[in-house]
This record gives sequence, C-alpha cells and structure tokens, in this order.
Amino acid sequence: MTKKVYLAGPEVFLANARDILDRKAALAREAGFTPLSPGDLDIEPTETKKEFGLAISAVDEKMMLEADAIIANLTPFRGIAADVGTTFELGFMCALGKPVFAYTNVAAGHYERVMEYYKGMAAPTDDGHVRGPDGLSIEDFDMIDNLMLQGGVERRGGKVIVGNAPADRLYTDLDAFKRCLAAAKEALL
Repeated sequence: MTKKVYLAGPEVFLANARDILDRKAALAREAGFTPLSPGDLDIEPTETKKEFGLAISAVDEKMMLEADAIIANLTPFRGIAADVGTTFELGFMCALGKPVFAYTNVAAGHYERVMEYYKGMAAPTDDGHVRGPDGLSIEDFDMIDNLMLQGGVERRGGKVIVGNAPADRLYTDLDAFKRCLAAAKEALL
C-alpha cells in the first residue's frame, strides 16, 4: 500500500497556488507517495466566513488523520517564522506519533532572523540572555525556527532540510522540497 504524505505549507496563499501544489503532488507521486494537500479541498458553501474556515480546518485535520507522514514547508511566512497553520499541522502530526519531515528555503537561522527583526538593537543582559529592546529574550539554539519545530522533527527521527532560495522564489523553489521528499522516501519506503 502506498504511503500517504500530507504536504503542509503556505503555498495555498500564492497567486499560483494550484500550479505549485500540483508540482509538489507530482513530485510526491514520482517518489512513490500518495500526496494529500490542503489545497485539494472540495468544501460545500457555508453561510458565514467563520463556518467556511471551520470546514477547511476539519477537512485538513481529516487528511492528516489519513496521512502516514507529513512534509512541512517551514520557510518564514509573513514575518520571521514559519506559517502558523503549517506549525499547527506539524505539531498535530507529531502528537499523533506520525513521521515528520520539514524544509525551509531560507538558510538564515531563527536567531539571525530575530536579530534582523530587532535591527541590531538586541544585546546580552546581566541574566545571561540576549534581549531585544522590548525586554524579550531571543532564542539561540542554532535552529532554523523555534526549537519546538526543529526539535519535534529531529527527535522523531525526521530531517529538516535547509535550502537557500532567491527571495523572488521563496515559495516556488522546490529544491529543498525535493531533498526533503528524498529523505522521507529513504526513511519510509
């Protein structure tokens, strides 16, 4: 039986979402997986936007329950960290005890991105932490995103693949995805 892999990431928000999702699904099939993608939704119309959002959430969770594994795109989205929906999906799959794999198209680690956010205004303090001008400590664990994301993947035997796509192809470059897919294939098939 073919393993089902849930493809999580912010690609659903792209203007060319269908094209990117179709390309990722085709690559997953070529690797021997059955892809499950949040962009493959067939949801009946609802009376309110909130009801429609809840329906999307329910369909996504159903797909994750059916999936054997997840590949999550942790490329920073609308800020310095991974898309919040994707991080929920990764955590959901970790909690289910399913194999988890992730990738990012940004080579700079979480600490470097937070420091850039603070525009160099962060500094070590007497308590041993590096803190921003707002007083908040800055996580520094040599990881690509929050320690719970990379830790969740690696502590379960998965891999986090780090790419370095050009800024104009952050969400469309599939090199790191292909390498992550190969790691999942090696581990699961």
